[in-house]
Amino acid sequence: MTAPPRPATTAHVISDDAEALAVAAGLAEAFRAGAAERDAGRRLPHAELTRLSASGLLGITVPRSHGGAEVRTETLTEVFRRLAAADASLSQIPQSHFVYVNVLRRQGTPEQRAFFFGEVLAGRRLGNAQSEAGTRHVQDLRTRLVPAADGSYVLTGVKHYATGALFADWIPVLARGEDEALHVAYVPREAAGVRVVDDWDGMGQRTTASGTVHLEGVTVPADRVVPHHLTFRGPQLHGAVAQLLHAAIDTGIAAGALAEAGEFVRTTSRPWFESGLDNAAEDPLLIQRFGELAVRVRSAEALLASAARTVDAAAGALTDDTAAEASIAVAAAKVVAAQAAVETGSALFEVAGTRSARNGLNLHRHWRDARTHTLHDPVRWKVQHIGRYVLNGTRPPRHGLL
Repeated sequence: MTAPPRPATTAHVISDDAEALAVAAGLAEAFRAGAAERDAGRRLPHAELTRLSASGLLGITVPRSHGGAEVRTETLTEVFRRLAAADASLSQIPQSHFVYVNVLRRQGTPEQRAFFFGEVLAGRRLGNAQSEAGTRHVQDLRTRLVPAADGSYVLTGVKHYATGALFADWIPVLARGEDEALHVAYVPREAAGVRVVDDWDGMGQRTTASGTVHLEGVTVPADRVVPHHLTFRGPQLHGAVAQLLHAAIDTGIAAGALAEAGEFVRTTSRPWFESGLDNAAEDPLLIQRFGELAVRVRSAEALLASAARTVDAAAGALTDDTAAEASIAVAAAKVVAAQAAVETGSALFEVAGTRSARNGLNLHRHWRDARTHTLHDPVRWKVQHIGRYVLNGTRPPRHGLL
């Protein structure tokens, strides 16, 4: 398997969980500084993603047998939470990268794993091209992977909400074969027939460049196609891990909003005249509200960590029952994280006061990011699956969104 020529990439190789967390903390601190300005000007984070690639964080789930750190899911989740607390848009960009590394771990051939894990450890980025617009529902995919006479495939379709594709070296494309079975085709970003359009205009997550990918007769060698449909024929954690990373982003948004609200009240807000206080941070009514918000955020963080540990435990002894328990734990974490993110992003203005509404401060990015990102998968359906599981012992369905 050969790759198209690209500029040389050098990436640090992270050795273990502790180093991954330390690197994430350092990057989060650096990325936080420019997050508001990037969002306000919709300046895409090319330089920041180059730094992310070089840091080695993109390779932390590569198995040890292939030279990676193979960190715990709990560690990966905390990496995303820390990055999201600093810059929610930037943290969403590599979410699909890790999802499609997991696809290779589960269904890739030894040759595919060796090649792509090498790419990932070198700092190459995987994007995504999975969602489509104008179809009956999210699972109704029209993109087709058709066999060619020489043993390769021809890929044709249009994908929307393709977060990460604009910045990717490889774009994993979700497509249906002639038998309607799901496959993932790993396509070079610069391949003939691939066109990525930066037409994302969402009110939040503004710098994710979650635009459109056009695939027009793209030739795909057989050794770059993975039979993703096999993932769902037995107990699996594909959906749980993918959803857990979304929950981590929501939890990070909530934590970031709360931290910025506190900083604003301590340094800028004026006390309400009826309080008789000289400092807004001493107002008992504000203290009460901050306490309530902190409980919400800490609850989301606790459920997130608990769900990640449940996924790790299931990975060590995967059965229908352990997979179900992991999916339900992640669903609960996602519900609470979504609620915490939206509430905290809105309450920021309630506690910080009129001055915080100035557009130039761009504090509203937290709420916009939360409101946009939490639309990704409806939590009402997660509550349904939780209820069915608790009341009747009904296992959740096997798909990539739970």
